[in-house]
Amino acid sequence: MCGIVGYVGGQQAAPLLLEGLTRLEHRGYDSAGVAVLSGSGIRVAKRQGRVRDLADRLPRRFGGKVGIGHTRWATHGSASDTNAHPHTDASGDVAVVHNGIIDNAAELRQRLTDDGVDLVSDTDTEVIAHLVARSDGDTLEARVSDALAEIDGTYGLAVVHASFPDRIVVARNGSPLIIGVGEREMHVASDLAALVRYTTTVAHLDDGEMATVTASGFTTYKQDLTSSTHKGTTTIDVDPDAYDAAPPDPWGHESYMHKEIREQPDAAERVLRGRLDERFGTAHLGGLNMDARETRAIRRVKVLGCGSAYYVGQMGAGLVEELARIPADAEAASEFRYRNPIIEPDTLYVAVSQSGETIDTLLAVQEIRRKGGRVIGLVNVVGSAIARECDGGIYLHAGPEVAVASTKALTNMYLGFALLALQLGRVRDLSIADGKRLIAGLTRLPDQIGEILAGEDALAGIATRVAEAESLFFVGRVRGFPVAREGAQKFKEISYRHAEAYQTSELKHGPLALISPDVPTVAVVPHDELTDRNVAALHEIAARGGPLVVATHEDVDLSGLDGVVRIDVPRNEVELDPILLTLPLQLLAYHAARHLGHDIDKPRNLAKSVTVE
Repeated sequence: MCGIVGYVGGQQAAPLLLEGLTRLEHRGYDSAGVAVLSGSGIRVAKRQGRVRDLADRLPRRFGGKVGIGHTRWATHGSASDTNAHPHTDASGDVAVVHNGIIDNAAELRQRLTDDGVDLVSDTDTEVIAHLVARSDGDTLEARVSDALAEIDGTYGLAVVHASFPDRIVVARNGSPLIIGVGEREMHVASDLAALVRYTTTVAHLDDGEMATVTASGFTTYKQDLTSSTHKGTTTIDVDPDAYDAAPPDPWGHESYMHKEIREQPDAAERVLRGRLDERFGTAHLGGLNMDARETRAIRRVKVLGCGSAYYVGQMGAGLVEELARIPADAEAASEFRYRNPIIEPDTLYVAVSQSGETIDTLLAVQEIRRKGGRVIGLVNVVGSAIARECDGGIYLHAGPEVAVASTKALTNMYLGFALLALQLGRVRDLSIADGKRLIAGLTRLPDQIGEILAGEDALAGIATRVAEAESLFFVGRVRGFPVAREGAQKFKEISYRHAEAYQTSELKHGPLALISPDVPTVAVVPHDELTDRNVAALHEIAARGGPLVVATHEDVDLSGLDGVVRIDVPRNEVELDPILLTLPLQLLAYHAARHLGHDIDKPRNLAKSVTVE
């Protein structure tokens, strides 16, 4: 959440900062601002609203070759010009941009106020600028280090100072920061999206690290300045065009979410490529860093994720349990470490995150590692914090995902779980025949995804009808329940309609009281061992006047349900059907939000990459 950019080099900073902020706007979009250093000191421009609003307000003469910028997702204080970053001290000599939450901000604000400091914003970040300004350190690095010693909380931050006009000092503790290395220029960002147009040579700061960034290079060191950390660089293999400016665009899509939905056949093919072993009916996952003996010793699998990653983790846990016959479950990573979990040596923990920077999931990984557990990651972003923390993992190869609502990354998460379950199963009791059957099913999936997406026009018509309802139910059983949960998540986060998911079997235990002609139910009904029970529940809903939209298979008999709207998806193997049933629910949510006129890529109150608790 929130986006940070920084530049130091031979070019004018402001245009580069604005372009970087535009590429990071999905990380926070209630306000934006920039600060540049010039011969006359630091100049700041900031404004509530989108980056384009800031660009319209920027003074014509806003020169300087060193600068920092920020796009905000509010934590302390409402969205306003005053609360927008960068924040400065009273003299205007220090400017700070910050992602994260300062836990002792109230205490620090009170202390500063008692000392006569006039705080002008409601934010926690402003205290950092004043703490830096009040330090008597000889260098900017010492002053930032002094300030950080007084702070409790999480942060990724960048600081500039009028007395040190050749540098930016950055620090990380819990929120991502990346340094980009250019030709006689350097970049700073909280996300690769802001860097890849200029460089793919990067260094990722770790927690507890600071760095000094000048036009000629960078140095990294511990935050107490006791020693250098000698951080090296890596080259990221990424296509800069994938991060091009927001649609409408040359691809003909109105939004990033639509573009990313349509990219799913290719994304699915990428995550499977080179990982299917048809001869032995298994998967090749060398990145797990486990041999067959270690794999067979696993007695339990625990999946950790947040939001959609949690729901697909439930799908994945079901796959593991069904194929490998290992007890498996999923838990919200945001709750995991707060219950002082028991970490078992024969449990495989799986951390799931598109960005690889989700703070709740990262902290859960660190808790597991601290207690000696084995944890692997399913992440999309190469070199991300979770990927670096884990013992091994599966990269998702979904490509950059910009829209806040995850689609193609979620699909590839599911396929990553299918590969993991297949490999775990084949070292245990899954037969080679079943392994080959599942490989054949996985091979069919990309084309079947394309087949579902080809029916988008019909789904758009259904979406416009359900969008008129103020509240909806999504229901499913066993394999279908996490599909229903993910469907409700997508619908609520971009349409702003209340959508609630239940197990179909639980309706008669309370929720059925809410069924009425004004409350549609979206039901997930695969052709499986529970079809009859699911269809019987649909009749109970229909008997109470509840409108029905059913994601199902062509051979499921829904006769006798007057007015039911059915969405047929192609059948695969029963274990792999859940991801195909998820796809039409993505399009329902997308077209409902489009019909209602919402900003689909940037839904209210949300942001991509949740890097604050």
